[in-house]
Amino acid sequence: MSQANRTAPGGSPERLGAMQAARLLARREITAEQLTRACLDRIQAREPIIKAWTCVQADAAIERARQLDRGPIQGLLHGLTLGVKDLFDTADLPTTYGSPIYRGHRPKSDAASVALCRQAGAVILGKTVSTEFATFQPGPTRNPVNPDHTPGGSSSGSAAAVADYMSHLAFGTQTAGSIVRPAAFCGIVGYKPSFNHVTRAGVKSLSESLDTVGALARSVEDVALLVAALTHDRRLLDLDWQGTARIGLCRTPWWDAADPDAQAALESARIALSRAGATVSDASLPGSFAGLVDIQQEIMAFEAFQALSHERLTAAEQISPSLTALLQRGESITFQRHQENLANAELARRDMDMVFNGYDLLLTPGASGEAPRFEASTGDPLFCRSWTLLGLPCVQLPVTTGATGLPVGVQLVGRYAADPALLRIARWAEGRLAA
Repeated sequence: MSQANRTAPGGSPERLGAMQAARLLARREITAEQLTRACLDRIQAREPIIKAWTCVQADAAIERARQLDRGPIQGLLHGLTLGVKDLFDTADLPTTYGSPIYRGHRPKSDAASVALCRQAGAVILGKTVSTEFATFQPGPTRNPVNPDHTPGGSSSGSAAAVADYMSHLAFGTQTAGSIVRPAAFCGIVGYKPSFNHVTRAGVKSLSESLDTVGALARSVEDVALLVAALTHDRRLLDLDWQGTARIGLCRTPWWDAADPDAQAALESARIALSRAGATVSDASLPGSFAGLVDIQQEIMAFEAFQALSHERLTAAEQISPSLTALLQRGESITFQRHQENLANAELARRDMDMVFNGYDLLLTPGASGEAPRFEASTGDPLFCRSWTLLGLPCVQLPVTTGATGLPVGVQLVGRYAADPALLRIARWAEGRLAA
């Protein structure tokens, strides 16, 4: 069940869904300053435990909210609070990319997506914690459901801030599983749009073939709202779904890596959506799908070695052992091998596109189960790597809780560039899974 659906109208401002708050703001039934102060109060109360933020600009956020309250409705995000992942350049806030190499770094300009959100009326509260260059070395952020566990990575601070009602919206990025997995672990909604649908200008690059900017929020309509503001694709705001959804149940070749909680969540979703009228049947994947995890890992390593050339050549001692190992693997991959990987990925995209002739979307795990203990890892992106490589749009929905009471969800995967259809059915499914 998404957290937004547990929030009654008229509740505390920080607990309003973003779209719900936007409607109240448009009618002047609530002010941007009220929303902003409520979130800042929540941050003050909970940040010592959750550690979701690298910095918070309370005074600037309140002043921005007051300016918005004095003027006309500015755009789709007017008055809504936003957390910016510390992978995005910001002209008014430090940007460290999750690395000690960039401690105190102050970019001269905003990332394009940050600028677009300001233009649309968002109130930026601060920067949320990212893992090191969006890889696997964790930051200090804890899971708000149980602080003894990880919130996932790399969009760890963004997922935790949204899940803990510190912000209505937050940016995420995904190169392997860094939107879907933290959303799953924190029990919220994550949306990774189709590849190249959202500009990456001003976002620290890790892999040019994989990096994708997306959204974290507490409902499907909220993530759609943020991405609509970023893309100017107003089709994402029309979430009415009429018809019978054709859903392919996709356990993937790695089904044995899903723990009993993840397997039960997928089965629970299958039953609920079937009872609600969807046609759910087992999806057959093309043979080219089986090798995609290895291909994704090699592409990511090869391109990370290139993208982080300055850092590895000038500050290697400040790079973590896990990232050093990734870069060393990337160095060992030849250009010819990389070109073969890109070609094989393109062939798999064509094969997968044929699968969607029979389905509106695929229903699959988004994570292997509940969030691991904090000291263990940020989790395994196994169930996301292939979809990221294929560039397909993905939505993570909360479904249930696992054996220790932590959230477990499912992932909905759509056809490339069919984001509006995926979001419509995802919102329909969200209501049925929350029933």
